[in-house]
Amino acid sequence: MDKPLRIVILGGGTAGWMAANLFAKRWTPAQVQITLMESPEIPIIGVGEGSTPSLKRFFHYLELPEQEWMPQCHATYKANIRFVDWSPASGINNYSHPFYSQPDVFNERAFFTNCRTRRLGLDVITDPEKFFINGELARQGKVPIAPANFPFQMEYGYHFDSQLLGRYLAGVASSRGVIHHQAKLAEVLRNDRGEITALQTEAGDLIAGDFFIDCTGFASLLMQKALAVPFNSYQHQLFNDSAVVMPTAAITNPPVETRSTALSAGWCWQIPLAHRTGNGYVYSSQFISADQAEAEFRAHIGMVESAQECRHLKMRVGQLAQHWSHNCIGLGLSQGFIEPLEATALHLVQLTIEALMDALDQHQFTCAGRDDFNRKVNNHFEGVRDYIIAHYKLNTRGVNNAFGSDYWRANRENKHLPESLLQILDVWYRCGDLDAELAQRKIKPAFNSASWHCLLAGYGAFPPLAANQPGQHKGDLYYEGKVKDFVEGCAMNFPLQAEVLK
Repeated sequence: MDKPLRIVILGGGTAGWMAANLFAKRWTPAQVQITLMESPEIPIIGVGEGSTPSLKRFFHYLELPEQEWMPQCHATYKANIRFVDWSPASGINNYSHPFYSQPDVFNERAFFTNCRTRRLGLDVITDPEKFFINGELARQGKVPIAPANFPFQMEYGYHFDSQLLGRYLAGVASSRGVIHHQAKLAEVLRNDRGEITALQTEAGDLIAGDFFIDCTGFASLLMQKALAVPFNSYQHQLFNDSAVVMPTAAITNPPVETRSTALSAGWCWQIPLAHRTGNGYVYSSQFISADQAEAEFRAHIGMVESAQECRHLKMRVGQLAQHWSHNCIGLGLSQGFIEPLEATALHLVQLTIEALMDALDQHQFTCAGRDDFNRKVNNHFEGVRDYIIAHYKLNTRGVNNAFGSDYWRANRENKHLPESLLQILDVWYRCGDLDAELAQRKIKPAFNSASWHCLLAGYGAFPPLAANQPGQHKGDLYYEGKVKDFVEGCAMNFPLQAEVLK
């Protein structure tokens, strides 16, 4: 290229500044000029977030140490997600979805085998947290930061203040050459091919570019408003469209897990930060009003008498028909959203940015890789969608009169299931090889086999026990493989989160 490619990002927030930082790290100023324009009048939605382990990879790639960014964002470590009261009729009060780490390779086969054995009707241990190191660490309140003499790599996520993270990443990006404009958008200029050529500010300035990244949130000012890209809703598969949120005081010994508790028309998150606790009730307005949801939420978090106000948010669940249209790419909420149940929002942002950078590099900064990019990102969204839908479809609330409501019955009776999810459930209930089913898919699934086993076993999605059992612990690899000794022995190497955050 004779002159640098000009990438213009419209909108800040975590998604916009993640993109700016990754672009600045991948390409030199001689290759790419990066400009981020945001309006100082538009607040960030952030309510305190959790992440998947992909964010750990993000910070490692940018060479930003945890000792630097975590205190500035009041961040804590996250090893696990705990689901409470999602499947009460199965006899399981709560279950864990631990993040998979290298030591788990030793117990993965035992867990998979026990799940298949239980699907055959034999009474064996299938609690996910008993097989995976992060499940045990979460149980003990320990952080997954191993000492130098621990010979295995640990994976984990974080809890953090999303507003502070956005500000921190803005500072990093600006120090690394990203041009930052604070201005309000007045008009989107396009050429006769429909491509965006420049953004005009209310002050009359023109910010020209070759590629544009839409990080304007649910407004989707470039992708949907300017380019009229259709939006494919998941409303018939995922009912939740609203949330009510309120922070509470910090927990003295913050847990190393996000807590997701099922309520009458949705679920409530608890995200432990260093300076406060983030709480929110995600619900469907088809089944409960905003006032009723707030009352239930306040009762759940013990804030009925509090004068503190709640914030009410609306969500639009689904994805764009194309994530890259003309010379514009949607990112974050502007490209789509699949509710926060498994903290996949920033995970999808990161995958989208990485796919875009690979496509531009491979095709000499042209649009030649657009179709392949759209297929990849669409598949990532659909993979997450399938996993989230399964949480609702498999619920047993209301079965045998346990915590029933119209909302949970409607989710359980929902017939609008993607074929890709039906295939997974069919393999599971036919006692087939779920690992092989996922491995043969063309696109790597958003959630691996271990995650699917955690979900299905955690829900107790098994047939009734057979009448004739082989005897205590026979055929149970949890006992035969001495899994308990291994997991608890490994956990002895790790410190308590309360000690690390001092």
